[in-house]
Amino acid sequence: MTHDHDLVLRPTAAETSAALNPPPGRNGGDLVVETLTGLGATTVFGLPGQHALGMFDALRRSDLRYVGLRVENNAGFAADAYGRVTGEAAPLLLSTGPGALTSLAALQEAAAASAPVLAISSQIPTAGLGGGRHGYLHELPDQQASFRGVVKSVHTVRTQSQIPSAIAAAWESALTVPHGPVWVEIPQDVLLAQTSLPVVTALDATPKDVVPRPELTAVAAHLLSNATRPAIIAGGGVVRADAAGKLRALAEKLDAPVITTFGGKGAFPWEHPLSLQSWLEDRHTTDFLEDADVLLVVGSGLGELSSNYHTFKPRGRVIQIEADLGKLESNHPALGIHADARLALSALLETVGERTDPTAADRVGTVLTRVRERIAAQELTLEQDVLASVRRALPDDSPSFWDMTILAYWAWSAFDPRGSNTMHSAQGAGGLGYGFPAALGAAAADPTRPVLAVSGDGGALYSIAELATAKQYDLNVTWLIVDDGGYGILREYMTDTFGEATATELSRPDYVALAESFGVPGVRTTRETLEVDLAKALAARGPSLVLLPAVLRMFAPTHLG
Repeated sequence: MTHDHDLVLRPTAAETSAALNPPPGRNGGDLVVETLTGLGATTVFGLPGQHALGMFDALRRSDLRYVGLRVENNAGFAADAYGRVTGEAAPLLLSTGPGALTSLAALQEAAAASAPVLAISSQIPTAGLGGGRHGYLHELPDQQASFRGVVKSVHTVRTQSQIPSAIAAAWESALTVPHGPVWVEIPQDVLLAQTSLPVVTALDATPKDVVPRPELTAVAAHLLSNATRPAIIAGGGVVRADAAGKLRALAEKLDAPVITTFGGKGAFPWEHPLSLQSWLEDRHTTDFLEDADVLLVVGSGLGELSSNYHTFKPRGRVIQIEADLGKLESNHPALGIHADARLALSALLETVGERTDPTAADRVGTVLTRVRERIAAQELTLEQDVLASVRRALPDDSPSFWDMTILAYWAWSAFDPRGSNTMHSAQGAGGLGYGFPAALGAAAADPTRPVLAVSGDGGALYSIAELATAKQYDLNVTWLIVDDGGYGILREYMTDTFGEATATELSRPDYVALAESFGVPGVRTTRETLEVDLAKALAARGPSLVLLPAVLRMFAPTHLG
């Protein structure tokens, strides 16, 4: 009797010969790049360092494309964006100690946004592992401890034979929902030592499906089918799962209004009659969602930004579909369904009954009218004009990447992404400097479309060095910098709270001249010429910079009253 686990693929004679006679001149770094190639990677990001040189030397013997950034954190942001737009694990090659630690903020953002990043770092030589104070360059007593609370999984390699399996396990972890960053570290001597191991070929790193339990989806379907006022909150999990089509089909079957979180932008069509768009920071919207007798939350933990700063208090029954077990019912009691959004929505589509609500579209329209009236009463035409100019200038299928800046906060609520998985921001972890390096990663993933990055002058200074990267690789990114002379949103917060601002004003360079010194064309624009200048820059091949001097204001919050 033969069992499945007894079946082993036997190598051919040619494969056996190749395994017994591997090519000379390979080291541990070759095992890294061979494993990545075997797993399907085509592009890697990173920054070389002394302990990691074995990996970088091996790159020249591989077919992997290397995109090198100037700061490790920016390389992490680029890998994050590559993972978001492709759905593939993005390899990030780093060196030990300071190089590794500099990537932490980017890995935190990848974790918050469920972006699959495969970080591979070097380590001090094997003899130094174990927490002793040996005085090696870049030595940390426990390097992986700095990452354990940030990434999904940590993998330490001590011998060359462990490299393929460790990287494959990390790859599987990164791509099992919820996607996220993972950490692999390999000692310097393991990377540098010559190897006689055969070339890495066959690898199995199939991510695990997170399937909904049928008894839970049956209850959810019953609740939704019999609801009087159902509503849906769609989060980033819908976008990551490529489930926008299934979400729309379910909403239309139920006649249920849908709002997308800031991380879920594009999960539902902006102009759809059932679309509440993304006006989460608005009391009118909060009231509407609280009034739902059954609220379906898909791919969101209903965190601070998705709950109008925790002022949202649902009165009806909540159904929460979430792939991240730690977020399930973390903020509100619910019928919690631990599952991938796509699989759970598929199950609901098969089981919910069709219902009609002739008032649904009118109720949505009433909410949006009240939101518009609230904003209109605040005399914020400059901000609305600027955002509208950006929308008109940006091609519908072009992705955009937004830093933590006032125009981005407007975009979270008011920008129509015109497609799923096209608008991305750093609102997951909320660190500065995301927009431009992330846009570079997206341009590396797809050079056929122009990519837009949006930053304030404060955030721009975090990643200004990457103008050199944009030029070196001729990446098709247009960088819009809104220059208000400082950290604009912090200036507002401090003035509102304390009566005046401290530590928010910045001396800054002539961004246009600085860009041109890197060989990147730049233009200084105005409110009136922004649309034309931005469209022209986006239409030109290669990198460009558009500078808009403007002091923008935020709309008044509704969660403080």
